Amino acid sequence: MSGRWAPSTGGTPVVDWRDWRSWPENLAGLWRRSLRFRTIVVALALTMLAILVAGIVMSIVIQRDLFDSRKEQVLDSSLRAAQSVQAIFDAADVQGDALTAQQLLTTAADEVVRQSTSDMFAIVRLDSSPLSLILPDMYSGGFDQSIVSADLRAHVAESADTQWWQSVALPLDDTTVPGIVVGQQLAMPGVGAFAVYFAYDLSATDQTLQFVQRTLWIAGIALLLLTGAIAWFVVRSVARPVAQAADTSARLAAGDLKVRLQVRGEDELAVLGSSFNAMADSIESKIRELADLSLVQQRFVSDVSHELRTPLTTIRLAADMINDQRQEFDPATARAAELLLAQVQRFETLLGDLLEISRYDAGSVQLELEPTSLTHLAEDVIASMAQLAEQHGSDVRLLAPGGYSPVEMDPRRVRRIVRNLLGNAIEHGEGRPIVVTVDSDQQAVALGVRDFGLGMNPEDVERVFDRFWRADPSRKRTIGGTGLGMSIALGDARLHGGTLAVWSELGRGTNVVLTLPRRGRQLGGTSPVPLEPDAGAALDDLGRTQPIEVLGVRPGEGGAA
Repeated sequence: MSGRWAPSTGGTPVVDWRDWRSWPENLAGLWRRSLRFRTIVVALALTMLAILVAGIVMSIVIQRDLFDSRKEQVLDSSLRAAQSVQAIFDAADVQGDALTAQQLLTTAADEVVRQSTSDMFAIVRLDSSPLSLILPDMYSGGFDQSIVSADLRAHVAESADTQWWQSVALPLDDTTVPGIVVGQQLAMPGVGAFAVYFAYDLSATDQTLQFVQRTLWIAGIALLLLTGAIAWFVVRSVARPVAQAADTSARLAAGDLKVRLQVRGEDELAVLGSSFNAMADSIESKIRELADLSLVQQRFVSDVSHELRTPLTTIRLAADMINDQRQEFDPATARAAELLLAQVQRFETLLGDLLEISRYDAGSVQLELEPTSLTHLAEDVIASMAQLAEQHGSDVRLLAPGGYSPVEMDPRRVRRIVRNLLGNAIEHGEGRPIVVTVDSDQQAVALGVRDFGLGMNPEDVERVFDRFWRADPSRKRTIGGTGLGMSIALGDARLHGGTLAVWSELGRGTNVVLTLPRRGRQLGGTSPVPLEPDAGAALDDLGRTQPIEVLGVRPGEGGAA
């Protein structure tokens, strides 16, 4: 059996999670069978999607806002420092003195330190012509000139009044941190143009962003768990009455007519419970009414059958006496005596069948089990009906690869089943061969009766076991059936714990298979005798061969038991 499922009294299947390999199958089964599980999973999935989308959007917005805010601070700080340095340059008079220019650059560097929020900066000479003063570039705070891209240098060199910035990765202690480089052009009168670059570390902003993102995800997970708990509580409060209704419906369908739902409150579930209880009351009333009517009918059939026994016995004796003296009557009277005896015998058979049916309806039928070989029983039935088969032109053959070992069964009832099946095959076999197959396995023993007559359509096959039903009402019975034989045969088979199955197809005939379990066994899987004749390739060919050859193994020659 696939899966790891166990029944539960609460209407919800219990799943065994100990084997991890069965988890996908268990989850799929839980999804199909549990409304509570599906609702919680859908609620969690939608909540997780909403949290994911909201978290991503909020992270992007917060990241952009933090970066823009920090960028504005950086640009303001660098602009303020650059303006202070330019003011120093404008107030000084270098007059082509390199020493004075160098002192002026040192003063500018000190001013940058006071005015800027970053200690990483560089003051780089832009005019490198031979006629200009030779002044060294100044770098402070471990400023790495490699972080200044060629594009940024070009923009600063081309624009004297514009502030330029660029996002970079700042090298710091064998690693890199996010940062911004701001560049602006300065002019020293009498000397030339300089470029001042400021490098700002944004690691604090990045840490703030990471903290905000972690907080968002933690809050999202907490919200997801809270949503799951709320969904579980809500679904549980709604699904429990539904599960109770399902369990109550199952118990009602199983025959417990007294079971009812507990009704609390006045909400929709209470209305559902009241309506269900009203329906259960109506069903119980109708079932009890029908049961009483059926009991009356059973008693009527049983009483009438018993009451008819005595007069029928008298009529049978009188009919026998008249039939014994028919040689002394004229031909018309003699024929009437024969018909009278035949109809009395048929009426006696019908009365016996009615009594048997009434016993089944009353549940008073008991088996008288004996070890019996189904193959030998089939041989006896075939021998007893050989004359009837000969009259109809049918050749009955036994194919018995198994079924010789004795099996606990009621031989009288099984013999009645086989006689009924063989009689139907003879009557509807159109004079063609009839094959009786007996086989067995470790669980069961089976017998099949196959004829090659006209067959039946699927609608008729479904009604084969109905009482007094005939596939062709216009067709005359030739062996005196009562119309109850198949119904009684089905009851006998079920009484043994077995099955009686029918296959039929127009133009190909009919195959009826009786399967009986061995003592202490349960029927499962396929029958030892296949129901559809395609599974036994020789059967169809057998129906088309005239005359047929003897098939099978005679008793005593071996074969599977």
